[in-house]
Amino acid sequence: MFQILKSEGTIDFMRWSKGAVVFSLLMIAASIYTISTNWLNWGLDFTGGTLIEVGFENPANLEEIRTSLSDRGFGDATVQNFGSARDVMVRLRPHEGLQGEQLGLQIIHALEEGTGESVEMRRVEFVGPNVGDELAEAGGLAIIVSLICILMYVSMRFEWRLAAGAVLALAHDVIITIGIFSIMQIEVDLTIVAALLTVVGYSLNDTIVVFDRIRENFRRVRKGGSVEIINGAITQTLSRTLITSGTTLFVVIALFTKGGANIHGFATALLLGITVGTYSSIYVASNLALKLGVSREHLMPPKVEKEGAEFDEMP
Repeated sequence: MFQILKSEGTIDFMRWSKGAVVFSLLMIAASIYTISTNWLNWGLDFTGGTLIEVGFENPANLEEIRTSLSDRGFGDATVQNFGSARDVMVRLRPHEGLQGEQLGLQIIHALEEGTGESVEMRRVEFVGPNVGDELAEAGGLAIIVSLICILMYVSMRFEWRLAAGAVLALAHDVIITIGIFSIMQIEVDLTIVAALLTVVGYSLNDTIVVFDRIRENFRRVRKGGSVEIINGAITQTLSRTLITSGTTLFVVIALFTKGGANIHGFATALLLGITVGTYSSIYVASNLALKLGVSREHLMPPKVEKEGAEFDEMP
């Protein structure tokens, strides 16, 4: 029978460190594979296209709308409710020779013919493919720059082994979250990029709390090896980690279930990222620091000799 708790009440998290490493490596490998084969389902923010918002007099039948558009040459349209059951958002890939208002009028005509209802156009937005390419480049650059800045920050605040563990854990969270989006082919737009940056900040905050306690325990506790010190630090911060993640997930789940189509992707990214980030704060960041050989000697403050100390030692 496994001995989960030590005599002093410390949970032996590192007992499952090897299993966590295997699990994380499998998840990262699967994510990289699906990203390289399926890539991502880019939204109109990145590919370019037209977004049309329309209003119906009665609750809209989305299947009937999709069939109406498909029969009239718009089979690539993405149809979803937003706001209420009477409000519908139609997203279209770029169509040669059709842009903006002209395309919007054709969609309105197709919907009125297919559903037999009066349809009101609320909004039409067109995003050119060049703008989409620039947004994709800017979004990827924002994530990379944030990781570099975080690496610089944690390198100054912590010993390099802890800093490397924190940054690799952040990369772990982002890769797995993007991989799940690739597997599920969830549409990726600018709100997803914002959610990924939010996940990076959330996961880093959680990791720094754990690392602060690890450094404090290495300096304060005189007995025990690196494994015992790290287990103790994670156990001491576990309640804080679970409470913070739990309360945040309550809000995110509410957004996921009741927030509507406009922020569904944002809420999905946060839901996945916070769950993966909580796991990585416990099992990835600290485990990587341990594998890199962090020990008490690396985290002890440097000794500063007092001025005149050499004279005090003279007989």
